[in-house]
Amino acid sequence: MNATSGLALAVFIGMLLPLQALINAALGRQTFGPLFAALMSFAVGTIVLAVWWTASRPTFEAAALAKVPWWAWTGGAIGAVYVAAATLLVPRMGAAALICAVVFGQVVGSLLLDHFGVLHTRTPIDPLRVVGALLVVAGALLVVKPWQSAA
Repeated sequence: MNATSGLALAVFIGMLLPLQALINAALGRQTFGPLFAALMSFAVGTIVLAVWWTASRPTFEAAALAKVPWWAWTGGAIGAVYVAAATLLVPRMGAAALICAVVFGQVVGSLLLDHFGVLHTRTPIDPLRVVGALLVVAGALLVVKPWQSAA
């Protein structure tokens, strides 16, 4: 995959995230609430990933799992918190406000993780990166417009 197709795929995935939150919120309204909807989202996702992984004909050695550090298993918990929170929040905030807040959090978190070299090569925060983060904040504020009351 080249850089252009990788970027296009990332943008497409980004476009699907608010739709996922809206779909999960609708499922929650029509069934047993947002946590049930998040659970079903993960259940369906688990099935899809299991089929995809099996179709890729993977090699599997159970002994390799014992060598994995404990924190490597926390990604699923983080994903569950995101999906459940998005399912709860999207009806209250709207898709655009939710995603803007999430993107802002991702930018701040990414800057900090890069700066301290958490799990990858260190990339210190510099003034240009701070300006970029501030532009994201400004863009999010223009989309969300918290100074205006809902009509």
